[in-house]
Amino acid sequence: MCGITGWADWTRDLSAQGPVVTAMTRTQAPRGPDDEGTWLSRHAALGHRRLAVIDIEGGRQPMRRDGRDGEPVVITFSGEIYNFHELRAELRSAGWSFSTRSDTEVLLTAYLQWGADLVTRLNGMYAFAIWDEHARRLLLVRDRLGIKPLYYARLGDGIIFGSEPKALLAHPEMKAEVDLEGLAELTAVPRARTPGHAVYRGMRELKPGCLVVADASGCRESRYWRLEARPHTEDFRATTDEVRSLLTDIVRRQIVADVPVGTLLSGGIDSSAITALAAREFAGELTSYSVSVPAPARPGSDLWRPSPDEPYARLVAERLGLKHSVVQVGTGALVEGLDRGLRARDLPGWGDLDISMYHLFSGVREDCTVALSGESADEMFGGYAWQVDDRYVRHTSFPWMYARRQPQFLLREEVRRAIRPEEYEADRYREALAEVPHVDGEDRTGRRQREVFHLGLTRWLGALLDRKDRMSMAVGLEVRVPFADHRLAEYLFNVPADMKADGGTEKALLRRACADLLPEEIVNRPKSAYPASRDPGYVETLKNLVIEMIDEPGAPLFDLMDRARVRRAVTSELDALPGPITARTSAIGLSYLLELNRWLTRVRVVA
Repeated sequence: MCGITGWADWTRDLSAQGPVVTAMTRTQAPRGPDDEGTWLSRHAALGHRRLAVIDIEGGRQPMRRDGRDGEPVVITFSGEIYNFHELRAELRSAGWSFSTRSDTEVLLTAYLQWGADLVTRLNGMYAFAIWDEHARRLLLVRDRLGIKPLYYARLGDGIIFGSEPKALLAHPEMKAEVDLEGLAELTAVPRARTPGHAVYRGMRELKPGCLVVADASGCRESRYWRLEARPHTEDFRATTDEVRSLLTDIVRRQIVADVPVGTLLSGGIDSSAITALAAREFAGELTSYSVSVPAPARPGSDLWRPSPDEPYARLVAERLGLKHSVVQVGTGALVEGLDRGLRARDLPGWGDLDISMYHLFSGVREDCTVALSGESADEMFGGYAWQVDDRYVRHTSFPWMYARRQPQFLLREEVRRAIRPEEYEADRYREALAEVPHVDGEDRTGRRQREVFHLGLTRWLGALLDRKDRMSMAVGLEVRVPFADHRLAEYLFNVPADMKADGGTEKALLRRACADLLPEEIVNRPKSAYPASRDPGYVETLKNLVIEMIDEPGAPLFDLMDRARVRRAVTSELDALPGPITARTSAIGLSYLLELNRWLTRVRVVA
């Protein structure tokens, strides 16, 4: 994984700017606990924090290699290239030699051979920067689905970049400011954040499947990959066979590491399928991990989580002969962890869903450096109500927003008039729909289903991948996401929704493709979302903290939010309290208010 950062400027001499780049690099120490490196030249400075996974001794970064013109080309890279063995062989046949076993050297050499076109050949999760000394050019690249983050900002005649906003904010000329558009992202479309929008003023997040080329003439962002629409002609049996073949190849590639590997196992079909495929390929002991949080207030009180994970996870582990570990996260840890989640994200987040994941990953990191996750299967195969329920599908905005209040409901009227949240949401929705490709002759139902799945893959999925990255890298754990392989996305995007839900069963295609690997109870288990706390004591603690904040005259939250409206929502409308995610949970709404207030103490709001 790692953390990357850097600065390029075509009018300033950066050769003496080592302290600045070192400070930017060290903000990302948790992402790379194993090593630190910087590289400086007159017009570029690169930094790297390393989590050593492949070629422990030989993969140090920033890595330099001289081109055929004798000038150095330097890379700082976060992630994994899963087809690096094939690329290495192809490059050897073209005359290149290698001095390490690392995928980093393969990536750097691929640039020397193919230039920016190397991006079309990559399979993996990655964010990287390459400085070409001869061309005096910086290349920034992000993977197709946005598994690994990358942020950048123009700074005078130059550009700075980093894996997280905190790296850019460590530059003395970058200010922690947010404008009205950034506030609209946090209050109007928090669950469907606009790709490319970093919230902080002047900062951009490089969009998935995009690259930036920056040189003395300017900075240009372009797209190198997008989902394409085409007819799906295979029947259900052939489609399940293709899914199984793809998943087998994906998992085989993603278990490669020179460090211990584990799996995240909830006992649902997604994580169980990945764990079963990994167990078939893995040579040696494989450990699986799940998380347990405070129990529901009463049995059956949470429609999103109809069954506890632990019994199902243990059933899978026993069937596959795995060692299984359950990480217990108590209410005290959830309350104490609010700031931890905020620090990891650099933005207000999802409260206990962030913190319990942080503690899960901390437990995994005690034994493993790499873990495989079942994330992204719902987006690929159709695991959500908003993908199949007509009420959601017919909604005239993002389908997951149907019958849901957003945090903008609590805004002060003058702030609402300035932000215009309804208009902002509508504009972002129109932009998202304009990106959807279609097949000629598609009927109205098929057209809308294609739109819904495209929205999920380009707007909904990003929030989940971002959370996974921030909480895992906060403890130096590399989490790989097999279902987010771009080949699987390209294939499944064109599979009709009724085939994915064959017989009216959500994710029927995935269940059938992996049925022979798992117990029947797992194959047929209804979806149960990631565990959330329903401990009444936890909710009451958060409520009291919010009430204390309401009574603070100088609380910065109330420069934005209507104090009386917040008080009324907290004291009498708690179940309807809006939050940053779709699921109705008062705990998430309460924690979002607390985190937003704490974040605003560190950020300057500018009109």
